[in-house]
Amino acid sequence: MNDKGTLYFFTGLAGAGKTTIGGLFYRRLLARNPEAILMDGDRRRTLAGHNTEDGAVLLEDRYTTESRKIGARGMFQSCKALTDQGKDVVVCSISMYQEIRDWNRENIEKYREIYIKVTHETLYRRDQKKLYSSGAKNVVGVDLPYDEPERPDVVVQNDGQETPEAIVDRLEKLLLDS
Repeated sequence: MNDKGTLYFFTGLAGAGKTTIGGLFYRRLLARNPEAILMDGDRRRTLAGHNTEDGAVLLEDRYTTESRKIGARGMFQSCKALTDQGKDVVVCSISMYQEIRDWNRENIEKYREIYIKVTHETLYRRDQKKLYSSGAKNVVGVDLPYDEPERPDVVVQNDGQETPEAIVDRLEKLLLDS
């Protein structure tokens, strides 16, 4: 009997729609499994003490490559512990390094990677956090490299042709009804 939970990892650049789509997916999953867990990268940084509630950075070195990898490893090791105990987990996070996603695939038995992909034009148009238009430094996909996912289970092109609800309808059929 395999009673491991599934990790549903929504990844993509800031502004791609990870949190919107992943959050809607989580609500659908929660209706089926009331013990499902949602982990959002922005909220996790606030809880870990790296950001204030308004998003200000408390630790300057939080954005070094090694600090980012340490944070991502910690989050996904927590996810593995939860899925090993039978919990379904939804994560919405950039997780910019392929080596982290490879670790997930190798170590989390029921791992599903959903890449929310958008054009750069869409990112600049949305720019809710003013990451792309403010000249901010250390922005993944601008002055920091982003390892585009090599083997996602699902790629969602999210440039506005479909509503988030329609995308989640499709994901629900692909990931939950199969």
